[in-house]
Amino acid sequence: MGNFFGRLGKWFRNIIEFLKDTRKELNNVSWPGRREVTGTTIVVIAAVFFFGFFLFLVDLILGNGMNYIRALAARF
Repeated sequence: MGNFFGRLGKWFRNIIEFLKDTRKELNNVSWPGRREVTGTTIVVIAAVFFFGFFLFLVDLILGNGMNYIRALAARF
């Protein structure tokens, strides 16, 4: 039973040490400012719309091309 409590105490000490180290590391992080976050968010949203529209056009063109090929194949 003493071995169990020894391991349990070591486990809690490890967790506390991990949380202390995590807090130290978070203090070393250089957090972006509001302006930088806003700028990168706008870039990401614009890229999503651009690639979404691009893939829509590619799908439309390929879909129509496949329908045309199927129509030609159905004639024979």
